[in-house]
Amino acid sequence: MMRPAAVGAVLGLAIALGAPAAWQLTREPAAAGAPLAQVLPTQPPAAPPGGLPPVTTRDAAPTMPSEQPTPVTLAVPALGIEAPVDSVGVRDDGQMAIPDDVDRVGWYRFGPVPGGEGSAVLAGHVDDREQGLGELAPLREAEVDAEVLVTDAAGDPTRWRVVSREQVDKQALPVDRLFAREGPPRLVLVTCGGEFLPEVGGYESNVVVVAEPVP
Repeated sequence: MMRPAAVGAVLGLAIALGAPAAWQLTREPAAAGAPLAQVLPTQPPAAPPGGLPPVTTRDAAPTMPSEQPTPVTLAVPALGIEAPVDSVGVRDDGQMAIPDDVDRVGWYRFGPVPGGEGSAVLAGHVDDREQGLGELAPLREAEVDAEVLVTDAAGDPTRWRVVSREQVDKQALPVDRLFAREGPPRLVLVTCGGEFLPEVGGYESNVVVVAEPVP
């Protein structure tokens, strides 16, 4: 995936040299709940005629990691998801680093922690030729109001409910909005989806699930 300008992390979630798992032979549902455009922070407003251009919501360089306790486990009980979470950053090519182990999930440590202002992004591989299905493969079936639990290193959980699931072509991902550092707390879960493209060794789309905090 090409790196958009002025974006510090792109969701590079394709499985290099992998083979599609059997579940991908049946195309997953494309969406549930509200569209991403409604649940993610809005883009900055356009500048008035003759004014300065709008400021992007993300810098090209990551900010310093948060000093708050980091997330260590992710669970979606209705989908059977229960995975350890690793703090990850950015690869040399500008893409978000993802744990090689398909049973683990990466949290983008240069963004918000779950529960903080803005969007906390957790991502993982959907499958691997040798390891099989990834822990986040069931995200393609996430339904509205499904409970999501994230526990931090201090042992404190945050509870979330799913408000949106959408399959988005990788070239059309609203990256600035997915990684927003401002706005109300959001939890963004991402894995691969859609058709497997042998010529590029990865999937054509991403499955994006957005959850809001439960009071």
